[in-house]
Amino acid sequence: MPSDPRGLRADAPLLDAWLRFREDPPTPFTIPGHKQRTDLVGDVIAGDVPLYAGLDTMKLTSGVLIEAESRAARLWGADLCRFSTGGATHANQAVALAVAGEGDTVVVSRTLHRSLLLGLVLAGLTPVWVRPEVDGATGLPWGVAPETVRRALADHPEARAVFVGDPSYVGTVGDVAGLADVAHGHGVPLVVDAAWAAHFGFHPDLPQHPLQLGADVMVTSAHKTLPAWSQAALVLVRTERIDAARIDAGVEATATTSPAGAILASTDAARALLERDGEELLGGAIAATCAARDRLRSVDGLTVLEGPAVDPLKLTIVLSGTGADGNAVEQDLLAAGLPVESADRDVLVAIVSLADTAQSIEMLTDTLIQSLAIRRDPARPVVGPAVYRVEPVSAVPPRQAFFTTAEPVPLERAVGRISAELVAPYPPGIPVLAPGEQITAETLEALEHAREAGVRIAYAADPTLRTLRVTIP
Repeated sequence: MPSDPRGLRADAPLLDAWLRFREDPPTPFTIPGHKQRTDLVGDVIAGDVPLYAGLDTMKLTSGVLIEAESRAARLWGADLCRFSTGGATHANQAVALAVAGEGDTVVVSRTLHRSLLLGLVLAGLTPVWVRPEVDGATGLPWGVAPETVRRALADHPEARAVFVGDPSYVGTVGDVAGLADVAHGHGVPLVVDAAWAAHFGFHPDLPQHPLQLGADVMVTSAHKTLPAWSQAALVLVRTERIDAARIDAGVEATATTSPAGAILASTDAARALLERDGEELLGGAIAATCAARDRLRSVDGLTVLEGPAVDPLKLTIVLSGTGADGNAVEQDLLAAGLPVESADRDVLVAIVSLADTAQSIEMLTDTLIQSLAIRRDPARPVVGPAVYRVEPVSAVPPRQAFFTTAEPVPLERAVGRISAELVAPYPPGIPVLAPGEQITAETLEALEHAREAGVRIAYAADPTLRTLRVTIP
């Protein structure tokens, strides 16, 4: 039978509903079609309880989802919360639809995830790109400076919102409070894709979360750093500058009409755990990660990303000074049963969450140190991911280019043409090339650099990257 090992159900209405369904299962004449029978395709469907006629009645008469979302809003200090079973991808696109209308201009950090860019396509928004500061010692991005956003808003007084991603994929944290002041001084909302920051604000050694720092919207993934099912995310909103009805409409327009109850219940359970035990659990993980950084810092040539502007639970290391190839180090980690979030020639990123233990983090650290001793070679110059150095050249609005007639052209003939597709090294899913942008020699060099570093080039229509789809003049 399903269990509630930490006794969370009394404080988590969706979790309680999921447990009650599993404890006293009905004989349903509703979807899903497996009818809770695990003898047909196996345990892969175990626990798949729908929201409709599962956690709640088909008419949602119990209101458990509304109650769970209200509890999350209170915890994060928001006026409104919506749960997503489509991850931060769905949440970002819903917010893009809500904050402005077709043809409107918005200021957008170039460190955004592809999901937000495609949200701009869906909403018909035109981006004014702002780029992050890049650290010379590591080649990795810091946050977008408030002064950079101030200049963009001064140059584009028609802008309706500011979108940034913070913290970055590698764990660096920007000046969200400064960005909020700048945006609000211009009379527009600040939207923060904080997919990697569901734990922020819940331990004194962690940065505050974006809403605490003045942001108007925070999108975060419950499944990235909290113990929720994959695809679990939240949209958290302060409504002074955001229309709550438009947020609801954006969420509903882009969400599935058959939300997975287990994802919703896990989001609620993760919220209850964070509220009750978060500081204790996060404290242990932070201490263990700090110990890992101390050990890794002693490895000759290895650079460990750290400091007050770095997430204490993101373990990012730069290998250039060791000469080791991160792809080979990753293979050693995989052989030891220790997959990491991201690995290319120069950079490894390991995600630590409150589910990790001192033992698991020590095992990762031991294996990394052993692998680096074996894989060491002459030091290389620090280059850093090329995605953070590309200067985008916007030619037409993203929506226009995305939906126009297009053709594939050989890579060598693509320079000067306008891209009809989004191409992004993945992870982290940050675009090197977006719909509506002119293809430059710098763009192609960045893509080639990523490929040579061992990064998968994702989302291109031609996965070999011999051709790119371009608009037809």
